[in-house]
Amino acid sequence: MRFAVVATALLSAAIVSADVADDLKDASSSVSSAVESATSSAVEKPTFTPTTLKAPFLEQFTDDWESRWKPSHAKKENDKSTEEEWAYVGTWAVEEPSVLKGMEGDKGLVIKDKAAHHAISAKFPKVIDNKGKTLVVQYEVKLQNGLECGGAYMKLLQNNKALHAEEFSNASPYIIMFGPDKCGATNKVHFIFRHKNPKTGEYEEKHLKNPPMARIVKTTSLYTLIVKPDNSFEIKIDGESLRNGTLLEDFTPSVNPEKEIDDPKDKKPDDWVDEARIPDPEAKKPEDWDEEAPFEIVDEEATQPEDWLEDEPTTIPDPEAEKPEDWDDEEDGDWIAPTVPNPKCDQVSGCGKWEPPTKKNPDYKGKWSAPFIDNPAYKGVWAPRKIKNPDYFEDKTPAKFEPMGAIGFEIWTMQNDILFDNIYIGHSIEDAEKLKSETFDLKIAAEKTEEEASAPKPSDKPESPMDLNFKEDPVHYIKEKFDLFLTIAKRDPIEAIKFVPEVAGGLGVLAVTVLAIVISLATMGSGAAPTKEQVKDAAKKAKDVTVEAKDKAAEAVASGAEKAQAEANKRATRSSAT
Repeated sequence: MRFAVVATALLSAAIVSADVADDLKDASSSVSSAVESATSSAVEKPTFTPTTLKAPFLEQFTDDWESRWKPSHAKKENDKSTEEEWAYVGTWAVEEPSVLKGMEGDKGLVIKDKAAHHAISAKFPKVIDNKGKTLVVQYEVKLQNGLECGGAYMKLLQNNKALHAEEFSNASPYIIMFGPDKCGATNKVHFIFRHKNPKTGEYEEKHLKNPPMARIVKTTSLYTLIVKPDNSFEIKIDGESLRNGTLLEDFTPSVNPEKEIDDPKDKKPDDWVDEARIPDPEAKKPEDWDEEAPFEIVDEEATQPEDWLEDEPTTIPDPEAEKPEDWDDEEDGDWIAPTVPNPKCDQVSGCGKWEPPTKKNPDYKGKWSAPFIDNPAYKGVWAPRKIKNPDYFEDKTPAKFEPMGAIGFEIWTMQNDILFDNIYIGHSIEDAEKLKSETFDLKIAAEKTEEEASAPKPSDKPESPMDLNFKEDPVHYIKEKFDLFLTIAKRDPIEAIKFVPEVAGGLGVLAVTVLAIVISLATMGSGAAPTKEQVKDAAKKAKDVTVEAKDKAAEAVASGAEKAQAEANKRATRSSAT
């Protein structure tokens, strides 16, 4: 019966230990949560106020956004190489950011599904025609989960009678495509415009030759495109100008074709010589040229090193190898130990039979070939003659884009929670800058402040446990000390007690306390097993005492470290004094 009492008591002690361990984990988690909450609340954030600016299209995703934006229910058109069909099943929502929110009450259009095709569009109140005007396209992108593979670009759609939001797809004709795109090594900000050939009436995409890289960050990024009537353009990210150029020179294929082209009927004459240099036909191989001479020969002057061990083999049976227990000589044959390099050979020039080394043959010349000379019959590089390009045209004003009737996001992405906000499409650089100052400039400051405040501290590992400071981070301090104690104790318990005495003392207090509870339970009554209420009450007392012991252990850790640091300072002072 006494054994049952002791066993029950030990079980209670084990429960108490587990509870204390959970308390330590909960405390650590609570501290971390409290720090994050305090950091977030400490960052002062502005409150969203709708702008009073006017533009042909300005979207801040206020409560009536659904009256303007319509998700597509079309199917994505694929090339003829595949019969696979994709539907735009990705869902959209308008909500505040869940990561690094920079402004209270500020909502944006959010992609909600991973690895899905998304399409949504909004018609402009009036057709946007930039003929003779500057075109300004600006919008915010927030990659809340980063961007590994996918797009976050917009399309300004061509105005036509077939422009129906519910049928918007990748096949819908657009005028401009602008915004970030990343997948694998590809990382760029697209600027593509569709240009109409005035002769054939066909459209061709013109791609910016050297696009800037997209900014893959979780804070808000602002993308701005400005196209002026003189065909010049500028791309900005976060207000910083990154690309400048002209539609006539910086896009491929070029807007205007070449005036002249190669004559497809012109052929190179059969007797045309286009070899600039030829082997000298009059050159002859010298009589003393030996093509059979080897590249290397034996060094006849080499001598065997004095420490060379000819009688020692280069490898020997591994002296540490042991015959496997399951080795069967009858089935497996005689066991032979594997060989290892002979350690004696490492101490000398070499072992085994010595052979003289080889050296480069001074008489080696290789295969003879005639030297090259200028070809007297050379006529130059042949090229077909030029003729006038029958398809030539000259468009001096490609910046006069065709009328645009809607904006659309048609995207496939592996990441969800991509947020779009504060879309400006108009003709005023000044108004776009004002909108930036009212929205982006305010939120980015708050976002970066919160990002810096919540960033993990650099993991600077202290040179010794004495470098830790209990006051700076008590939870981290106790955890590191305890981990250090366990690490050393696995190798040498005595050394652990000597090196981290404060932890050893705390554990000792804990052990004595739990043992006292066990003894008190064991001596209760007249040998009868304790009731459930007695075990529960004893466990509660043990837990309370253990938690108190844990706090004392923490104090011991701090005081022990302070004493050790003081001792180290004394030694350093004595050393410098001597």
